[in-house]
Amino acid sequence: MSDQALIPGWEVVIGLEVHAELATATKMFSSALNQFGGQPNTNVDPVSLGLPGSLPVLNEKAVELAIRVGLALDCTIQRSVFARKNYFYPDMPKDFQISQYDLPINGVGSLELPDGRRIGIERAHLEEDTGKSTHVGGGGRIHEAGHSLIDYNRSGVPLIEIVSAPDMRCAEEARAYVSELRAILVAIGASDGKMEEGSMRVDCNVSVRREGTSELGTRCEVKNINSLRSMGRAIEYEARRQVDLLESGEKVQQQTRHWNEDDGRTHKLRSKEEAYDYRYFPEPDLVPVEPSDEWIAEIRAALPMLPRERRQRLAVAAGVEPQATALTVERGMDDLAVDTIAAGADATRVLVHVENNLADGVGELTAASFASLVAMEAGGDLTATQAKTVLADLVATGGDPAAHAASHGFEAMDTSELEALVDRLIAEHPDDWAGYVGGDDRERRRKSGFFVGQVMRATQGQADGRIVNDLLARRAAEQGG
Repeated sequence: MSDQALIPGWEVVIGLEVHAELATATKMFSSALNQFGGQPNTNVDPVSLGLPGSLPVLNEKAVELAIRVGLALDCTIQRSVFARKNYFYPDMPKDFQISQYDLPINGVGSLELPDGRRIGIERAHLEEDTGKSTHVGGGGRIHEAGHSLIDYNRSGVPLIEIVSAPDMRCAEEARAYVSELRAILVAIGASDGKMEEGSMRVDCNVSVRREGTSELGTRCEVKNINSLRSMGRAIEYEARRQVDLLESGEKVQQQTRHWNEDDGRTHKLRSKEEAYDYRYFPEPDLVPVEPSDEWIAEIRAALPMLPRERRQRLAVAAGVEPQATALTVERGMDDLAVDTIAAGADATRVLVHVENNLADGVGELTAASFASLVAMEAGGDLTATQAKTVLADLVATGGDPAAHAASHGFEAMDTSELEALVDRLIAEHPDDWAGYVGGDDRERRRKSGFFVGQVMRATQGQADGRIVNDLLARRAAEQGG
């Protein structure tokens, strides 16, 4: 259900800021390790700790990965300048964060969702991550804690912050955007995208306005969400909260808010800062970044096929819309599907098996054996249930599908034997047969399921449901049904 349906008369406007840690060996401005899961305060050095006299040295690999992201999002790659973003909090020991402000490395771009919709990208800039605070006592929030602990292992880890345009209108669309963005980041090797480890975090900017109006409402930012489920719940709660305020005659205050998973609510952290509150100014210890056209072209040439391109390739091979291939691409099975279809397999059956029967992986399955299996199923040598069993064997051990089918004793039923069984069941269930012959489409489907189920029980699953349905239709036609 969309947010519009949840709040009649109101439109929800959503923009997302996604922070993704870049997959470098070392930190953004020093040689300290960029590694998750170490003992607290072990992956540190003077730069990470902001010690006096320490100077930043830019990580070239981080710049390359940022350019990869920009190219994948159709951004303008441009001259960029680092800036100091000043604020005072224990997670940033030098009391400023090195980021990019008015001149980011990636300018305007866009991201295409699996259904073809495009979400604008306003910028994708480089910055360093902060340390991690753990508030001990109470509910884990700073105002309830007895004391706090600081781990600077994350301080200085390279980040790319990808800022979307306020183009999303419901939680489902926001989830689709983040899922697609994560798939792109993983595909190009820019980030591992592990939200559960904090290497990808989302801030949601949410506002509401009356349907039919174009002026943006006052937004609130919900910080550091680390799962798609939490993001959807936070957006829907925050939209309802703002509508309730406006409908009761109050105003929405621009705030930064925190999502509490336990009570399913957002809570005020602080009044929303503006850019001037951070006193941005150019970082004096770093020169501007000016990637050459040759380097950008080299990075572009090395990019792998992106998820949208893989969906399109499979869609063309299968003769379907790109959206119908999204799950296959998400599971990384599109190469297998394309090769199997190229070997002559029925595309519809290939996609059905990938989506329904290969959720745990392909194992020893090859395109050649997969195509042979699909051919046996399409030719009536195997029922859909039998094909599923043989497919599991192929995943586990590989080999010849015909040999696996023989080992299970799967043999196609004699058509005359199946016809006799269908005729007997029709005679034994005259009321159900009358419903099949004379009922509407819904009733006919229901009774068809009844008769197919009876046949499957009588044959211990050996019958082909498609043939049974054909026989039922033929018998009904003979009676003028």
